[in-house]
Amino acid sequence: MSYTPGVGGDPALLAQRISSNIQKITQCSVEIQRTLNQLGTPQDSPELRQQLQQKQQYTNQLAKETDKYIKEFGSLPTTPSEQRQRKIQKDRLVAQFTTSLTNFQKVQREAAEKEKEFVARVRASSRVSGGFPEDTSKERNLVSWESQAQPQVQVQDEEITEDDLRLIHERESSIRQLEADIMDINEIFKDLGMMIHEQGDVIAQIQKNPVHHHFYHCHRTCNSRSHHMESERLNYKGAHCCTTFSKLCTKIPVIIFFYYYYYSKATA
Repeated sequence: MSYTPGVGGDPALLAQRISSNIQKITQCSVEIQRTLNQLGTPQDSPELRQQLQQKQQYTNQLAKETDKYIKEFGSLPTTPSEQRQRKIQKDRLVAQFTTSLTNFQKVQREAAEKEKEFVARVRASSRVSGGFPEDTSKERNLVSWESQAQPQVQVQDEEITEDDLRLIHERESSIRQLEADIMDINEIFKDLGMMIHEQGDVIAQIQKNPVHHHFYHCHRTCNSRSHHMESERLNYKGAHCCTTFSKLCTKIPVIIFFYYYYYSKATA
């Protein structure tokens, strides 16, 4: 797989391609895990391990490609009115990509561990290192057959040794590739971290720094209390004005009544 840059600078198409790759990475991680569960079982075979390696490398290339797409998406020009929506969209894609990468790296590490265990088992059962069979049951069989078929046993020993060497070489090569791919994913995680840092995500930085978190919390609390007190003051002032106005409304008719009452008596 090779990186195909750009989609004509169209942010919608680029976001769609990023989302598609994220879904593929997630699906591949599930398939890799399913294959890993078959290792060491009767379904295990060189072909199965080869398929596992190919699937893992394909997913690794998908991750690299998606990393470049997200960088390209973040560098696209935007108008002030679109800036907020674009940032929200990018944050969502970065979060989804981070989740898919985390799951993928988990199965990567599990694959590397299983390959190392396989190599260790082959070495333990191999006659290459010490020149003597380490499996006592095999040794007893060789002793019992020695008087009857010694030439055939020697030929068989040589064939097993060649197979062991080939398996060890293949699996160690696979382990080196897996470890290199894991390092690639680590670099992508660093890129994503830089993207978040460059966006000036204040909340993330505050959560990492307890001192900043404390002052931020105090600042928010003080602001909240100030707003609450101001609201109460305005409510009280409004209520007081309403009460005063109501009192005036009830007194005005009484004043008018007495005014006309005394005025009529004075003119009578």
